[in-house]
Amino acid sequence: MADRVLVIIPTYNESSNIPHLIPEVLDQDERIDVLIVDDNSPDGTGKIANQLASVNQRVNVLHRAEKSGLGTAYVTGFKWALERDYALIFEMDADFSHDPRHLTEFLATMAQEEVDLVLGSRYLNHRVAVVNWPITRLILSIGANAYARFVTGMKLADATGGFKCFRRKVLEAIDLSSIKSNGYAFQIEMSFRALRKGFRIKEIPIVFVDRADGTSKMSGAIVREAVWMVWRLRFQALFRKI
Repeated sequence: MADRVLVIIPTYNESSNIPHLIPEVLDQDERIDVLIVDDNSPDGTGKIANQLASVNQRVNVLHRAEKSGLGTAYVTGFKWALERDYALIFEMDADFSHDPRHLTEFLATMAQEEVDLVLGSRYLNHRVAVVNWPITRLILSIGANAYARFVTGMKLADATGGFKCFRRKVLEAIDLSSIKSNGYAFQIEMSFRALRKGFRIKEIPIVFVDRADGTSKMSGAIVREAVWMVWRLRFQALFRKI
């Protein structure tokens, strides 16, 4: 039997995007299922997700009581996936900043190379593949990646990117209950923990296009969390707590 694939998509106020995104995701490969993790979106995203699931058994929905953050949404999705027989588990944004067409490139990399985690990189080989971001946001992102590399020692071009594919064994090896970060620092923490467990990571180039509909979830609190979280990871690694 071919490996089953799950694409986890957290949502909060993405009613204008998911009716178009989900069919595109499913069209990329017949093995793909989708799990929408909705944080009680006031714009009715959860209801739309339910409608999509009612007509397609490859679409699944988890409803959470309130907006609880990106990291906890993914951890909830990971646990759901591990309770089932999915071999490959993706993280993916709901706003089309992650092009569904890249999913086939992730799957091909997993099939052709001995890697455990594939990251979609916006900055691989010193190229910048970001469309429609203001220059301040781009500088912040590039600076955050340089900062993460300096503090953690990870040799990743794009440690903060959120388009990823994990082999099941990676998520099984990580103590998901110990994950503390909940904003975009979550992406750094997951990659760091995977590397500390000895798993192999491969970056592949993607083109990141800023959302056309809805509003960004970036905030000052998310930036502050990332600033201190990388130091916590470094000290935990130093004292062998990761």
